[in-house]
Amino acid sequence: MITTKNPGNLGYTETASALHRFNRYEIKYLMDESRIPELRERLQERMVADSHYSVGRPERVTSLYYDTRDLRCYWEKIEGLRFRRKLRIRVYGEPETVTEQSTVFVEIKQRVNRVTQKRRIPLSYADARVLCDERQYPPQSNARQEFVDEVLTFAQTLDLQPTAITSYGREAYVGIDADTGVRITLDHRVRGRDRDFYLGMASTNQFIIPPHLCVVELKANERVPTWFTDLAAEINLSTVRISKYCQSIESHQMRGRAAQHARKFPKPAIQQINQNNNQNQQQ
Repeated sequence: MITTKNPGNLGYTETASALHRFNRYEIKYLMDESRIPELRERLQERMVADSHYSVGRPERVTSLYYDTRDLRCYWEKIEGLRFRRKLRIRVYGEPETVTEQSTVFVEIKQRVNRVTQKRRIPLSYADARVLCDERQYPPQSNARQEFVDEVLTFAQTLDLQPTAITSYGREAYVGIDADTGVRITLDHRVRGRDRDFYLGMASTNQFIIPPHLCVVELKANERVPTWFTDLAAEINLSTVRISKYCQSIESHQMRGRAAQHARKFPKPAIQQINQNNNQNQQQ
């Protein structure tokens, strides 16, 4: 049995069976923003908008990631370890409105072979900071004890520290009928920072992915729908291995990969068209 309430309510509960909803395969793509209206129209033929997000207006998603001083979690991702995990605090909506009483989510996201697992609990921001920053049991929380214990052990054992923030506008679509369990997210204007880690702080973020690119991510419990595979081939979507957290580390040159190994992003569509036209004229 799964019991849920409004995620903004601290009485939100989640039984062990609900955790299976977060076992999934994830496939990512980069797409020029100029082509997103076409993709959005095609998705709406097969899917419905996620009720947790405003239709036509991307919702801000901001995440604070924790890592070791030598970026162990970062390097585990870069090296492609089959088992790896990371800790983060995530908040939905404009981060400037966050207060100590705001509801946030403490999450552990881990990879086991090809499957991504995400577990999380809602807490007040004050309790989340006690748990993740002070590494103590939240005083006012009735959160699931075993998960709190796991967060504490993870943070204490590796001496996890606030390391990077990512923020973007998200719109999301969910599958229906035979595609129940399929979710596609479109993340726009992906930014981040390497300081000012209080989520409610009005701080400046920089683009960690060029603003003309949107991160398209398909999440599926069991299989990728054939219609989406066909659509991806039709509109020439190519899969990419990209992590917003790793991009934030590398964009801020926080002892990540050397600059010569930095990802080269595709140019804006209009710029590429102009370049091709110039080449044709020269020929």
